[in-house]
Amino acid sequence: MEYQFKRKPEWLKTKLTVNKNYREIKKMMRGKTLHTVCEEAKCPNIHECWAVHRTATFMILGDICTRACRFCAVKTGLPTELDWQEPERVAEAVEQMGLKHTVITSVARDDLQDGGAAIFAATIQAVRKRNPLTSVEVLIPDFKGNWEALKTVMDARPDVLNHNVETVRRRTKKVRSKATYDRSLELLRKAKEFQPDIPTKSSLMIGVGEEWDEILETMDDLREVDCNIMTIGQYLQPTKKHLNLVKYYTPQEFAQLKEEGMRRGFDHVESGPLVRSSYHAREQVEAAQGRIQQAKAQ
Repeated sequence: MEYQFKRKPEWLKTKLTVNKNYREIKKMMRGKTLHTVCEEAKCPNIHECWAVHRTATFMILGDICTRACRFCAVKTGLPTELDWQEPERVAEAVEQMGLKHTVITSVARDDLQDGGAAIFAATIQAVRKRNPLTSVEVLIPDFKGNWEALKTVMDARPDVLNHNVETVRRRTKKVRSKATYDRSLELLRKAKEFQPDIPTKSSLMIGVGEEWDEILETMDDLREVDCNIMTIGQYLQPTKKHLNLVKYYTPQEFAQLKEEGMRRGFDHVESGPLVRSSYHAREQVEAAQGRIQQAKAQ
């Protein structure tokens, strides 16, 4: 039976650190009129990432999403923003923060013919031009299955292409809005078809009513489309209006899932209660690259 707002276990409690780094990043984001998924999606790791590591995940194409996924705290409605100067401001912020690896995501923009793919490509190019030593990871929506839009992004050659399946096949219709499980898998497959050497990545949030075997089946499906990196984290219900939490998984269960994923051949699996798609993203990529190099040397 589903329930709302069960008391958080100790392993999900985070320290709210507000220091000079945190205040500087917040001031910079407001000054450059930039959005972050850290704030908009109420990420539990914002204080660690901003205050301790000075990292943030940029959210382009505005802060209003055309979809209303039941797990997500981002505002939904009809967007009005399409800012072609935004890519340059993101590139400036990356430079100002001194990032060696940056993650760029967006709201879903089903109101645009290309879903915002051109802005994604322009942002990749702007970041590269101003920060040639910074690796760029993009976390993209499904573009409603518009593979030309996907090709636009892949032609800009991000260092990592990330697209989240979010949940297991059986729970997709209940959890996601307008997205389908098979379309997400096809996007990851197509991304490799367009640029075989660019690593792909996907994320699964658990605790929304899935079974253990279904999690393992999702891993198998992702490996079937040659997905390289997988992240697994605990769903946290943002408000009473959002999808009900069904289960808190223990750190031991997350460790088991990491083992299961690595056994299936992922280059890296980041699995833990507070893991989110872009959490420790640079470390994820470095770990995956290390594993690939080790395999080549053998």
